[in-house]
This record gives sequence, structure tokens and C-alpha cells, in this order.
Amino acid sequence: MEIGIATAFSHHTSVEHIVGTAQRVEAAGFASLWLPEHVLFYPDYASVYPYSKDGKVPGDPDGVLDPFSALSFVAAHTSTIRLATGICLVPQRQPIYTAKMVADLDYLSGGRVDFGVGIGWLEEEFDSLGMDFKARAARCNEYIAAMKALWGSDPVNFEGETVQIRHAQFNPKPVQTPHPPIFVGGESKPALRRVATFAQGWYGYGVNPEQTEAALGRLDEHLEAAGRSRDEIQIVIGPNRFDVDAAMIEAYEAVGVHQVVLPLFARDLDGIDRRIAGINESLNLS
Repeated sequence: MEIGIATAFSHHTSVEHIVGTAQRVEAAGFASLWLPEHVLFYPDYASVYPYSKDGKVPGDPDGVLDPFSALSFVAAHTSTIRLATGICLVPQRQPIYTAKMVADLDYLSGGRVDFGVGIGWLEEEFDSLGMDFKARAARCNEYIAAMKALWGSDPVNFEGETVQIRHAQFNPKPVQTPHPPIFVGGESKPALRRVATFAQGWYGYGVNPEQTEAALGRLDEHLEAAGRSRDEIQIVIGPNRFDVDAAMIEAYEAVGVHQVVLPLFARDLDGIDRRIAGINESLNLS
């Protein structure tokens, strides 16, 4: 069982804090660092955040660094840790540029990218970007297909409903072949279907071991329909809680989870050190 870390960097975290956190996470032996994406936040919004009881994002954030910018910076200050988007809001982005950012990050990091993707939940953000919220699932599927074409051999040709690429050159290609592993976030039936259709992993969030086991049963059905098996899929779970202990990790492992991603937040680097020590103690890693 691998243990990853989820955090967020913003205008409230100094450059020193970003570097120090990333290097401490790597030195402590964690497998990965997952960073979220939102280009806009709102003090008031009608959309419902699906992972809290009140439907609001905890902490009332007012901004985060773009995950590709932040992970590129982290890549320059680390050497082994996996660099993951948790998650990239694919249907909000121009897909050719997204493919470029993923490929460039994989190139600069020496092939350390895990591409976590999702369709998003904040309708106000889509509206501000001029993107159709209701069409986001179909657009995500098409954008991923276009990205895979771009990461393949030149010349690139792709014909979709909203994306057309004709006889183009796209470089650099990702270091990882055929491309960085794609992890689909979400627990709904359509999300699990997307895992089976085009992904190499599932990133479940806020689900306990029992819920994870049930979701994996549904995933197996989608995989069978797609002519695939669970052996082709990496299962990553973000429990969305700070009180995870060794028994819970064992329970996740028993149902087939490969990596658990734990939250790590602190005001300063001393706090990061204390939090890492607390994780090690609770998981019997120290």
C-alpha cells in the first residue's frame, strides 16, 4: 500500500513553504503529491460541493495555484515523488493546451506525472469561462481522446465534434508511454464508466472502505463491458479526513486499494513537520 499526500498551494503559501512542503513529503517517503484545480472561486455560489455536508468547500478558499505551474515548480525541487493533478477540470480547459501542459510536465519531471481528471462541479466557474456546464461530461470524453492523439505519433490527426486537428506536429511527447496514467475522479456511475473506457486508474474521494468496495464492484461491471479487467486499473482513494489510522489503511488494502492519499495542511513548515510525524505515528510508519 502506497501513501500519497493531497495539499493546495496558493497566494497564502510562500515559495519557501511550497518548496519545503514538497521536499519534506518526498523525504518522508510518500508516493505522490496531489494538487487541486480551480481558476475561480466565489464568496457565494449556488453549486453544491459534493464532499461536504453543507455543500461548501471547506476553508472558504479564494484561490489556488494552477496545478501544472505548481507541479512544474515542485518538479524542479524534487526527484522521485509522483506529481498528480487532483483533479484537473478537463472540460473547462482548451484540450490542446492541456495536453501540452501534461506532456511538458512529464518531460521536465522525467516521467513522474499522474494525470487526475474530472468534469467539475462549480457551475459558476464554467459560466465565467463561457463553457457549457451541461455538456461537460461529453466534452471531457472528447478532450481526453484528443489528448491521447496528441501524445501519440506525428503527424496528429483528430476529428471530433468540438476538436479538429489536422496533420499537426506536437512535441515534446510525454516521457511515459503511451502517456501519463489517467486517473478519473468521481464516484458516480458515469465516472466509473469513464474509468473503464479510457483510464488507467480511479481516484475515489471521501469514500470509506465499505463504500469503496461497493464502488469497485460497480467498476468491475463497467470494465467487463469494456473488455477490460481490474488488473489494468490502479485504485487511489482520498478519504477526505485527518483521522486515518493503520486499521483503516488495512481495510482499504483488503478491498483492493493501491494508494491512499491523505490531506496535509499547515500554516508553516514546523506544522508540516508535526503533521508528517503524526501521519507516521498513526500509520505505524515511524
